[in-house]
Amino acid sequence: MEVQETRVQTDRVLTIPNILSMARLAGVPLFLWLILRPEFGGPQSDGWALLVLMLSGISDYLDGKLARRWNQISSLGRLLDPAADRLYILSTLVGLTWREILPLWLTSVLLARELLLLVMVGILRRHGYPPPQVNFLGKAATFNLMYAFPLLLLSDGSGWLASLAAIFGWAFAGWGTTLYWWAGILYVVQVRRLVRADTMAD
Repeated sequence: MEVQETRVQTDRVLTIPNILSMARLAGVPLFLWLILRPEFGGPQSDGWALLVLMLSGISDYLDGKLARRWNQISSLGRLLDPAADRLYILSTLVGLTWREILPLWLTSVLLARELLLLVMVGILRRHGYPPPQVNFLGKAATFNLMYAFPLLLLSDGSGWLASLAAIFGWAFAGWGTTLYWWAGILYVVQVRRLVRADTMAD
């Protein structure tokens, strides 16, 4: 979650927020296995996959909330939280695209943004800066996508529930993708300012 710079940080590893983030990371391969089981001759496990996503969303909310309330904000937590977000998005993209629920063009647009961010992180490291801090816009984009993906998974069926899930799922996907790229562009602007200031200082 977004962290205020004025808050005290700790180097502790085994905090409740960090344990929640680690559990969320551990759920990534489980989710991908559940969503791809039908593609390899196994039974459909979409219900269990949705449950893993729901638990991930709850833990995502709790780790930031508890870290702030209990003064357990840590350097490790600031790395684990966005890493878990991105890995869930990537694993969901792989699973839903493999099952042809998501079109390839949308997956390409979202992956291109991740590639852009990786390039920006590399530039920052070259100049001695840490990765950019997660901002509210980026978190809002992630939440939209994390709502969109379960709904689109639920839409892979028949009946009124699947139709309703498709409508809301694509609405969240549209907003999430737009905000995702908006946040990415802001990161680029931030990196450009830092590099320019660094160059002028030299």
